[in-house]
Amino acid sequence: MTASEPARKSAAFRAFDLAVLAVGCAGFAAIWVLLAGGFARPLHGLAVVAALDAALLLRLVRMRPGVARALAGVALTSVIIVLAQWGVIAGQVGTMFGLLPWESALRLGPSLAWTIAGLALDAVALAWFGAGLVVAAVLSR
Repeated sequence: MTASEPARKSAAFRAFDLAVLAVGCAGFAAIWVLLAGGFARPLHGLAVVAALDAALLLRLVRMRPGVARALAGVALTSVIIVLAQWGVIAGQVGTMFGLLPWESALRLGPSLAWTIAGLALDAVALAWFGAGLVVAAVLSR
């Protein structure tokens, strides 16, 4: 064993951890979009469940407890919320044009998504998102 071999294993492990976190975020966002489409409601309360998922993912990759893990939990939850809202908006817009949600998600631009989100998200939705971020910070630390 050379001195650089543990460093290579550590870098490979970190790449695997990032892949696990990315797949976990995308997977939960996809579940959120499917549930929102099935119930024909945006289901903003799932932001709190997304926080639970983020905390579980961080424990799964064995990130050390502390402030860094709490911030990572908030960041993961934010990514899940943004991806899910993008998918929900794409699904709603896509039905008007006869597109499937994933087809619409690829064609939806940030300007249109921002405009629709500004019109669709009310104070209750933002409160759910805020609660999800707080829960993520507490559970991830």
